[in-house]
Amino acid sequence: MDDALALTVSDLRVRGDDGRAILTVPHLAVPQGAAIGIRGPSGAGKSTLLFALAGLASRASGRVAWGTTDIVAMGEGDRAAFRRDRIGMIFQDFLLFEELGALANASLAASFAPRRRRGAIARQAGATLARLGLTGGSRAVASFSGGERQRVAVARALSTDPAIILADEPTASLDRETADRLVDDLVALARETGKTLIAVSHDPAVHRRMDRLVDVVDGTLAAEAPADA
Repeated sequence: MDDALALTVSDLRVRGDDGRAILTVPHLAVPQGAAIGIRGPSGAGKSTLLFALAGLASRASGRVAWGTTDIVAMGEGDRAAFRRDRIGMIFQDFLLFEELGALANASLAASFAPRRRRGAIARQAGATLARLGLTGGSRAVASFSGGERQRVAVARALSTDPAIILADEPTASLDRETADRLVDDLVALARETGKTLIAVSHDPAVHRRMDRLVDVVDGTLAAEAPADA
């Protein structure tokens, strides 16, 4: 498999507002197309690690390289462009526009894409919503349940066909059946199309589907383990 977007992290340190280190990662390597789970207790730094991998962590130093692209060394505008072109983010708190419907939220990236890509983004968003059991109706997401909002957020993340999927607690608001179906879809994308999936989760069912697990404890990358550990 082409490792053009393999992940290499070295000497990563993220500091808080007071200058104290809240995350330290001496080394992490992830081949392109792998499915990696990040686990650990609440407040350990899991989401901070995920945000650092996306170039969203302020006060980060060290190296976070997707292929030859070190996003720590980039300016904010270049990081934003890299995320737009390469990364699909699934946020734990959804970050949806409450007044818009499912399809409008899921296809939001089309508003910022070149004209030639807008139709494909909207079609991909609609297809993912349908696979996750939602229609593209006009009902505003303000009336949606937590599980419905999560599915919209997933469809939005996948709408641009990203090479990298970063998910923060993707099953937290879903019932077991929907959660299992979602994880199966995400892992299948990684294994069948060469996408890289990195998922922060407390869900053992998510952990079991990953290729390997990374433990974060007290702001430090503590250990790695096979998915059945």
